[in-house]
Amino acid sequence: MLEHVGSLFGSPWIYAVVTLSVLLDVFLPVLPSGVLVITAATAAAAGSAADVPDIVVLTLCAATASVLGDLAAYRLAWRGGDRLDRAISRSRRLSTAQERLGTALARGGGALVVLARFAPAGRSVVSLGAGAAHHRARDFLPWSALAGLTWAVYSVALGYFGAHWLGASWLGTAVSVAALFGAGAGAAYLMRREPGASGVS
Repeated sequence: MLEHVGSLFGSPWIYAVVTLSVLLDVFLPVLPSGVLVITAATAAAAGSAADVPDIVVLTLCAATASVLGDLAAYRLAWRGGDRLDRAISRSRRLSTAQERLGTALARGGGALVVLARFAPAGRSVVSLGAGAAHHRARDFLPWSALAGLTWAVYSVALGYFGAHWLGASWLGTAVSVAALFGAGAGAAYLMRREPGASGVS
């Protein structure tokens, strides 16, 4: 597998593709940015130290793009005005997430932001909710940075070590992707729990 993927991903352009994918998936959660990061990390594990992609640069690109995407969504929602407020009020999920996020940030416990980074569409809900509620950037962005770095390190590690342990094959990539989805399912479950039970709001 990785002979073909390596030739496809063995270019500096892979950094731009990963960055763009991670940046945009806050607005389009259907983009498979996590799968792309894992596949690129698997390709890195299959190559030599001098090959592209470099594991550290890949991690930094994914983490930076995650934070910039969160910031873009946050600022967009901040300026969304009454129209966005009405849209959020019509969605029970968004309203609940916004309320829990506000409580978490007010208590200095932004672990919810980190948890949401792994849940399907959780990043979008939290970033838009924080902006729409006009939570202070200094309360939200440090947690967004921690969330982006944690997610990037986890995703890259899955691809990199999965390739070393299971081989640079479709099986290794599939197991790594399954582990990413498993973390997402676990995060979604924890976010659905009552605030008192989750301990993060």
